[in-house]
Amino acid sequence: MHNNKAQSLSINDYIKFYNEVVPKLNTITTNKTQFYGQEFSKFNTELINKNINIVSLGYGSKTDIGIKNYILRLYFCDSNMDKPALDNRYQIPVISITFEDEIPPQIKSMVQQYHGEWNNAFVQFFSNMKIEKIKFIGLNGYNNYDRSPK
Repeated sequence: MHNNKAQSLSINDYIKFYNEVVPKLNTITTNKTQFYGQEFSKFNTELINKNINIVSLGYGSKTDIGIKNYILRLYFCDSNMDKPALDNRYQIPVISITFEDEIPPQIKSMVQQYHGEWNNAFVQFFSNMKIEKIKFIGLNGYNNYDRSPK
């Protein structure tokens, strides 16, 4: 997931990235409920149609102490891109998807195998999982302190 060998990009590179991807994500936020109860493949197709490129993923439980994973987090920039954002406390766009059913436990080994980098294996893995809800995080302006999700 993190490539420390490559040089980090500049703040201006990050701002340019942010200002390109966030308007695309915002076009989906208003209609996100149309994907509730639908398979992930439909939502993924929407991202592809909007030229939104998923770079990496994370997963987690519904609660801090939960052991069952229901949440998929999609990221659009790698560690070289997000370093200037983190250094400056800028917002990082993320989509958090909660599935109706538990994510199968193979997710752990898959993330390790592919170093958390998004690829077709993950597309297939999640394709038939039904979406319960979607949160868009970090879309309120790269330097905005309002961290509320959409």
